[in-house]
Formats: sequence, C-alpha cells, structure tokens
Amino acid sequence: MRLVIMFVLVSVLASCGGGNRTVVKSGGAVMRLSTGPISKACMASDRKARNPQLCGCIQTVANQTLDGGDQRMAARFFSDPHQAQEIRQSDRLNHEVFWKKYKAFAGNAERLCR
Repeated sequence: MRLVIMFVLVSVLASCGGGNRTVVKSGGAVMRLSTGPISKACMASDRKARNPQLCGCIQTVANQTLDGGDQRMAARFFSDPHQAQEIRQSDRLNHEVFWKKYKAFAGNAERLCR
C-alpha cells in the first residue's frame, strides 16, 4: 500500500521544469507550484485525486529532491507502475541510489502536498 501511495505522490515536482506559481495553502503556508515531467505525468494520469495544485506541488518537491534524469524516470511510473517495482528490486547500483532519493522525495511530497 505504501508503494501505491509513493506512486501517487510521484505526480508532483522538477528542477528542469518551466513555469512556477505561488499559492497559499490552508494554515497560511506558501507553496510554489512548478511544472515539469512529474507534474505533466501526474496530470496525464487517470488518478482521481489529480489536480493542478497537487501535481504542481509534487513537481516542486521533485525539483528540490531529484535531478532531471531522476524526475524523468519517476514520471514513467505514472504510465507504468510496474517499472517502479522493477527498479526497487533491481540489483543495479544506480537503481538503488535512485530508489533512496525517490523514497525521500515521496515522503517529502506526501508531507508537503496534502
């Protein structure tokens, strides 16, 4: 179940992204919303919870946590969730490094983008 939640969260963040906009969340927190590969994949997904604010928030977190290549890999999870499982279970060192960054990203996005 936690893995499914991480997939949903991957719908939000990127450093190589384009535009930004600022919104004030409940409680007065200010959040900059970004566009990029993850927000685009999030908005293109069939997930019911998707919306520009959530996807933009997740992209902002991705921009702070993942480089461009990592963001593109994570964005692919939206259209092929099984790929995340393959990477998580891979014995390749670069996949292990990516997965550690991805877990940190997912945790941050879950906390910040509610």
